[in-house]
Amino acid sequence: MSERDPAVDRDRREGLLALAAAMRPELHRYCARLMGSVIDGEDVVQDTFARAFVALNELGEVPQLRPWLFRVAHNRALDLLRSRAIRAAEPIEAALEIADDTKADPVETLMRRQAIQTAVSRFAELPLLQRSVVILRDVLDEPLAEIAALLGITVDAVKGHLARGRARLREVSAQASSAPDARIASAAVVRYATLFNQRDWDGLRALLADDVRLHQSLHAPRSGAAEVGMFFTIYAKSDRVWLTPAWLDGREVIAVFENHADQKPHHFMWLEWREGQISFIRDYRYVSYVTDDAELVLAKDARSFGRGTGH
Repeated sequence: MSERDPAVDRDRREGLLALAAAMRPELHRYCARLMGSVIDGEDVVQDTFARAFVALNELGEVPQLRPWLFRVAHNRALDLLRSRAIRAAEPIEAALEIADDTKADPVETLMRRQAIQTAVSRFAELPLLQRSVVILRDVLDEPLAEIAALLGITVDAVKGHLARGRARLREVSAQASSAPDARIASAAVVRYATLFNQRDWDGLRALLADDVRLHQSLHAPRSGAAEVGMFFTIYAKSDRVWLTPAWLDGREVIAVFENHADQKPHHFMWLEWREGQISFIRDYRYVSYVTDDAELVLAKDARSFGRGTGH
């Protein structure tokens, strides 16, 4: 038997990583709901790809990409959820008797539509296994057998968790308010957004701490005021980008509109401060799919930032 060509293996793995990158939005839809946060979901996706890159270089046999990536993401999310003690894994219970849904069922279609429209944060109210099953089945439309294989349970158990999870999700949605309340922006974020919208790049750089760090998904992290200061040159190329203070998952963020006329932000960023200076910037410009499921609420005083009366 001839030896394998390292160059061929390398090319194949690079090709697989390119294909995997196209799966990022779908992986994020799963991870965001599993974590109950679009921000935490993207952290899991980022970590999944870092681990996948290392593993693909070490594995002798390249696995089936889609189920393997979902398994890596699922296991990483579970590790984080358990370490934060958000919710202990639900014990596998006796499955309920549920009719097989191999045919297109109007009720099934309705449940999937409702799950997709349900706010990401509400999924965190479900026990872990119920949460995983509902997301995989109703949001991502995964077959029951593949869900069972991913979670390491039987198809009958999947059906049981699906029924209980759907019922619980309806209860949570019925009890939840229709939309998060808008809050007032902090003085620090107002200052940052104002300087940005005035294109005062030197003023923004003056806000950076000497040891400031910048994280942008798909790009290597930057650190230090000099290197992170170059971050603003990306936005300086367009005079139409506009910032507005906002809130997401209880965290103050900054909505980034690519044009004054846009009704929805393209992405968002969030900052950490230390003694009046910016110590960390997280920018989601290159993974705008994170915004698709985000419960982003513009600050109450958003109109003072020059946006139209529709905001």
